[in-house]
Amino acid sequence: MSKQMKLAAYLIGTGMHVASWRHPDAKPGASIDARYYQELANIAEQGRFDMVFLADSLAVNGDSHPNILNRFEPFILLAALAEATSSIGLGATASTSYTEPYNLARQVASIDMLSGGRAGWNVVTTGDATGETGLNFSRTEHFSHRERYERAEEFVDVVKGLWDSWEDDAFVFDKKEAVFYDPDKLHELNHQGRHFQVKGPLNIARSRQGQPVIIQAGSSEAGQQLAARTAEVVFSHKDNLKAAKMFYRQLKSRLAQFGREQNELVVLHAVAPIIGATEEEARRKHAELQALVPPRVGLRFLSGYMGNVDFSKYSLDTPAKEIVFPEVNGIKSQFDEMKRIIEEEDLRVGDLYERFTNSARVDEFVGTPTQVADALERWFKEGAADGFMLQVPLLPSGLEDFINEVVPILQERGLFRKEYTGNTLRSHLGLKKPTNRFSTYQTLT
Repeated sequence: MSKQMKLAAYLIGTGMHVASWRHPDAKPGASIDARYYQELANIAEQGRFDMVFLADSLAVNGDSHPNILNRFEPFILLAALAEATSSIGLGATASTSYTEPYNLARQVASIDMLSGGRAGWNVVTTGDATGETGLNFSRTEHFSHRERYERAEEFVDVVKGLWDSWEDDAFVFDKKEAVFYDPDKLHELNHQGRHFQVKGPLNIARSRQGQPVIIQAGSSEAGQQLAARTAEVVFSHKDNLKAAKMFYRQLKSRLAQFGREQNELVVLHAVAPIIGATEEEARRKHAELQALVPPRVGLRFLSGYMGNVDFSKYSLDTPAKEIVFPEVNGIKSQFDEMKRIIEEEDLRVGDLYERFTNSARVDEFVGTPTQVADALERWFKEGAADGFMLQVPLLPSGLEDFINEVVPILQERGLFRKEYTGNTLRSHLGLKKPTNRFSTYQTLT
């Protein structure tokens, strides 16, 4: 069988568009409705998606995306999704900057066990869009970009070490001989590092997939190095096909220095599809969402990603290149890309929200089912991605449209599965089950 693309669904309340909650079909309280999220996960599972994904943030303010102002802690919500689904993978974000490895390792491993081996952890260092995250964790300021990634490197090593505390057959449950577990297959980590000192062992066994899948989204130099060494899935978002292909090649080329093969890392590119029976209908759907965004609201939302610039000081017609943008201690790769585009394109302040917010743009993923399928196939076959993360602007209708209209086209072209062939997230993604580092034998895939 030829290579098939991977698909994931980004679940965020009423949708990725900042004004989706205002749409006539939207349920504004969706972000705290567990049954609603279970329904979304069921829809994605019916479409045979590889996984659903929940993002997170550790600070909000009045200008934050409405769907993150009032929402569940993601791994708690994943437990509810695990019970409501049977096959689809379940990924969520947790920070390496504001938690401890033991707690996080236990939390994610528990979801992995509950779901039968379907969990994934999105490793983030926490890009501080609000400038206030540290204040929620007894710090006067956020970690620097360098500190965050140094801590993350060690954090991931500790977590993965803890996940190997028990070999796969350590628990024997021999009632007759009164042997609960084989002591030779229990291992303490005894980690002593710069940031963490962790003895172990972890108090939960490995699941059927061995370890949860490691996900990452950083595109900076430090982010790419962390991903090349530790990640098994990377989320990317580039401005065009050429840039996406370059990022894909560069990231994959880094794997060899860590003794890894290119098929050990899956790159998912973020897209925001809007489907219509005609291209005109799709563009009308997009325009309806855009009409719900007061320009100043869109700019306030964008401000945190651009150095907390006070856009209220500028008219909407002000050339964006006239603004002096300070360096950010947040998502550096995204900020650098924004600055480059502002310098190269004739943008006004009023253009910025639509230009820089994927869910607010008209691009090749806004159109008929065939047009969107054609675009996905082109990006996939030309080496821009191994698959796609759908950041649907309006939920649940946008996800239903994609699954009902686009997925059958991809299936007909042999680009996407018609049925699940495995029962773990690793099996969906084509990733091997990792060998327990303490084991004396080779674990089968």
